[in-house]
Amino acid sequence: MANRGITHIEIPATSRPELGQFYAELFGWEITPMEDMNYGLFKSGNVAGGFPTVDEHFKPGDVILYIDSDDIEADLKAIEKKGGKILQARTEIPGFGWYGMFADPTGNRLGLYTGLPQS
Repeated sequence: MANRGITHIEIPATSRPELGQFYAELFGWEITPMEDMNYGLFKSGNVAGGFPTVDEHFKPGDVILYIDSDDIEADLKAIEKKGGKILQARTEIPGFGWYGMFADPTGNRLGLYTGLPQS
């Protein structure tokens, strides 16, 4: 089995502009607001992530890691067979790729991500 890396991290925000400013000023992260998607992106070295708004899906403290996947559907089936739970089937992120969500056997929420092919 290939060792697949973490491709994206999400940190919920009650105020994306304030949280982005917090991380930019403290750690020099590059922040890109995406107001049309109600989201904000950050870049820290070779790690990227985003700031979703705190809501019924993202609670404070729910930092979510997304793992690289070549086949989200197959990974979700394998996760379920190993005792995990599918929380979100493969879903498109227009212009970016696809994601799926699962809970591991302990109940931790994580995601899978497949980006659009790079040309």
